[in-house]
Amino acid sequence: MTTNGILQIIAYFGLLAAVTKPLGAYMARVFMGERTFLHPVLRPLERLCYKLAGVREDSEQRWTQYAASLLSFSFFSFLFVYGIQRLQGWLPLNPMGFGTAHGPSNATAITPDLAFNTAASFVTNTNWQSYAGEMTVSYFVQMAALTVQNFVSAAAGVAVAVALIRGFARQEANSVGNFWVDLVRAVTYVFLPLSLAGALLLCSQGVIQNWSSYTQAVTLEGAAQVIAQGPVASQEAIKLIGTNGGGFFNANSAHPFENPTPFTNLLQMLMIFLVPASLTYTFGRMVGEQRQGWAIFSAMSLLFLLGALIVYGAEQAGNPHLARLGVESSATTLQPGGNMEGKEVRFGIAATSLFAAVTTGASCGAVNAMHDSFTALGGLVPLFNMQTGEVIFGGTGAGLYGMLLFAILAVFLAGLMVGRTPEYLGKKIEGKEVKMAMLAMLATSATILLFTGASAVIEFTKDAYWNGSFGSAINNLNNGGPHGFSEILYAYTSATGNNGSAFAGLSANTPWYNLTIGLAMMFGRFLIIIPILAVAGSLAAKQKLAATSGTLPTHGVLFVMLLAGTVVIVGALTFFPALSLGPIAEHLLILQGRLF
Repeated sequence: MTTNGILQIIAYFGLLAAVTKPLGAYMARVFMGERTFLHPVLRPLERLCYKLAGVREDSEQRWTQYAASLLSFSFFSFLFVYGIQRLQGWLPLNPMGFGTAHGPSNATAITPDLAFNTAASFVTNTNWQSYAGEMTVSYFVQMAALTVQNFVSAAAGVAVAVALIRGFARQEANSVGNFWVDLVRAVTYVFLPLSLAGALLLCSQGVIQNWSSYTQAVTLEGAAQVIAQGPVASQEAIKLIGTNGGGFFNANSAHPFENPTPFTNLLQMLMIFLVPASLTYTFGRMVGEQRQGWAIFSAMSLLFLLGALIVYGAEQAGNPHLARLGVESSATTLQPGGNMEGKEVRFGIAATSLFAAVTTGASCGAVNAMHDSFTALGGLVPLFNMQTGEVIFGGTGAGLYGMLLFAILAVFLAGLMVGRTPEYLGKKIEGKEVKMAMLAMLATSATILLFTGASAVIEFTKDAYWNGSFGSAINNLNNGGPHGFSEILYAYTSATGNNGSAFAGLSANTPWYNLTIGLAMMFGRFLIIIPILAVAGSLAAKQKLAATSGTLPTHGVLFVMLLAGTVVIVGALTFFPALSLGPIAEHLLILQGRLF
């Protein structure tokens, strides 16, 4: 590692810590219904939304009603996104004629299975893309379907986190808030202002924003070239701030129209963690004890910084096989600048490694490099980041409520060790809360491992519908051996964790992968949210207990280490066998001179 690279990581983290308190305090005021400096402008819009939707702002919901509202909203959103994709050939703002007889011959058709996968992806805040955006969907679909879902799916995650916070903050209550109110406030007061500011900043740096037809250009060699255009900055801002990650272009944030300069690269990384990090301060403010929020922030930060330094160290060291060949040939190294394969020379190894750690620590699929080209250990970190449950700051709302599940598990384990009934924030953690937490964790890990195992071994018959002209699921891989296994494992980990990034070596646009990855995204979203809302309802109904000498402090260094250790141990115990077949095996074989 270089001094410059380490300083980049430190500077980024310093900026993140600086914005956590002001934005977190602002969001706390928003969700507690207090007046903010944006109320004179946005309060009329908020009221209009309630009037159009027929929502009573002063009406609250039990956790079952809250969950039903979220599920029904997600279901109809899914139908809308699916239908608008299938009908894009008849809809406006389609200058390239995608989905029509006059469209480009190399455009990707939106088949029923691809439309299902994409609808599931954007509704669950995953934004996994089995297609090239600039060659598949029209401007209308990008804006009316995908960008809208970037806002509301992110807001839904924040709403669930706020409901869980209310569960800890309230006592002897039978409600956890109103989903529709929380959704509207998250969109109007948080994501709209931040996205508007972010889009303008991106435009100032060269990110494009237009409705022009694609440009037909001729290169210096005389070859024809098509330069894609579109409303990129508006989608780029919310894709990052909402931890969505779906790129307008197939190359995502490695594309110069999406991420043109080192400044935009830093800005995009800051956008990804902006809301998830700030929600930890919101948590402390709403439960009435700010130290609790900083403890959660500290545990997340510890895990993030460790991951970032490991992936940076692995990529800066380069391929160990090439290092060995360099020693044998009396050369200093055959990769003097580190492993630059698959990376943008505009950003370099440090900024690229940091981006990988950020985007997989959050449930954001934006990438500025191809993770498939990372070293085995460098690729291990993004995989493990997602397998922890996307709690290393995580998604908007999802990171906080996921980490709070681990906090429940941590105090439960501590209670077992000292023989006391575990407590967290004055609430007894009993059987129901622990069972719901474990249900959420088991559901996601089972989804990842079962779908990965099935895709690694299933052979399809010649004429099977699932065949999709590729023979078997493993024939869709770019590499064999443990690296190929990592491509499959990464896909289902990313989908279930609602991350959306890919190893970039898997051809996923087949009926089998579109269906199973779509289901994995659904399971990873809703099989966590429902138990979390059940926990919120259970905690809200309990009475708060006064702290005693036997109460485990949950705001100090000891608890931070316990919480971070619980995250790592649960992840390691669950996924170590799978990781051993993938990146760990690949690294050990590379040391013996075997490449994949």
